[in-house]
Amino acid sequence: MRDLVSSVGSAGSVSSVAAPGSAPPAVTEPVAAPQAAEPATAPGAFSAEAVREDFPILHRTVNGHPLVWLDNAATTQKPRQVIEALTAYYSVANSNIHRGAHTMAREATELYEGGRAAVASFLGAESPETVAFTRGTTEAINLVAQSWGRANLGPGDDILVPVLEHHSDIVPWQLIAKETRARVVPVPLDADGQIDQAAYADLLSYRTRLVAVSHASNVLGTVPPVKEMTALAHRYDAKVLVDGAQAVAHLPVDVQDLGADFYVFSGHKLFAPTGIGALYAKPEVMTALKPWQGGGNMIESVSFDRTVFAPAPHLLEAGTGHISGAVGLLAALNWLTGFDRDAIASYENALMAYAQQAMATVPGLSLLGAAPDRIAVLTFTLAGQDPATVADWLDRDGIAVRAGHHCAQPALAHYGLESAARASLSLYNTSEEVDRLVASLRGLQESS
Repeated sequence: MRDLVSSVGSAGSVSSVAAPGSAPPAVTEPVAAPQAAEPATAPGAFSAEAVREDFPILHRTVNGHPLVWLDNAATTQKPRQVIEALTAYYSVANSNIHRGAHTMAREATELYEGGRAAVASFLGAESPETVAFTRGTTEAINLVAQSWGRANLGPGDDILVPVLEHHSDIVPWQLIAKETRARVVPVPLDADGQIDQAAYADLLSYRTRLVAVSHASNVLGTVPPVKEMTALAHRYDAKVLVDGAQAVAHLPVDVQDLGADFYVFSGHKLFAPTGIGALYAKPEVMTALKPWQGGGNMIESVSFDRTVFAPAPHLLEAGTGHISGAVGLLAALNWLTGFDRDAIASYENALMAYAQQAMATVPGLSLLGAAPDRIAVLTFTLAGQDPATVADWLDRDGIAVRAGHHCAQPALAHYGLESAARASLSLYNTSEEVDRLVASLRGLQESS
């Protein structure tokens, strides 16, 4: 297990990457804790081509063409370091956690709690105790709605939710609002796809109990002024939940600087496995949360007369958690933080600008949203073409994009649309892949 934790801790090193197809490292001995990652490149430098060597799946072909993965807003691919960490964990360290007295239980617990500590550090949280593991963003939002919402919402209370939001940040609030007789109040967008800040300020009142807002939109790429919106909400004693699902892979996050009461994200959009995510809550908010689900792992003692619950965050983690998911998330975070995040952001912004200019040359193509502050999500329509047809055509050329409503129907309805195609970029995408996308779209238009 020493090699496992060492590889998880130093996964950011591009120079030590094995060639595609090589076997995972042998795993033999235990170790106490993950080590800090070494910088993957020189400070300020970033090489997408070097990063691509970490991703085995990017070397496959689809329909006879090299894969171009432009569906990163749906899920990111996984680096070799994450894959190897999962393989190594299941090879030598698989055990349940917390309740066992044997060596492997202690080792697995150490890795699981190491993942929690890594999430806290990644988010700039006060301590690991402010982080609870969930299955992902959706479960984290539902947890807050059911745990905090049931205890704090009542008739006449408002929950402000921008039209920009993913369904996962709308439906849970509708459900708890119906139960508590609160109401969900939509915050409109402007023509550029930004949250109308004047309307937001007007809608805030002392009836507002919660504001739920995404740190970055999955359909327009818009990055709202979350810090300013949070500060304004706090003037009315409202809590703020920030959906970071789309932001965490692209933007540095500091929950204390943002002032967020809750921050949620999914590992699978952050180069980690599916089925693992996290909820951050301010210390005073976390300790006030009530149990959402009951079972093992979230208790101190149980009798038929009385149950004593474990302290937060374990209070919110009933049953056996996704232990290997936490191991994979730990590996992904150590891999990502081994890079210069400012250099990544500069690269992605330059690639997005290139893609916007290149896609504008395709006849009949219209990009949605024009917010000046955004991540590299490029949702578009193509005149005369159904979005599903666009995605199918691109797939024939080995190019993966998303088509449909993107679980953001109110945002699309703002533009009078029911569906659209979406190309979403990540740090391993290149200008050559953008050129292939544009050439394929041109081919579709020329064939019609």
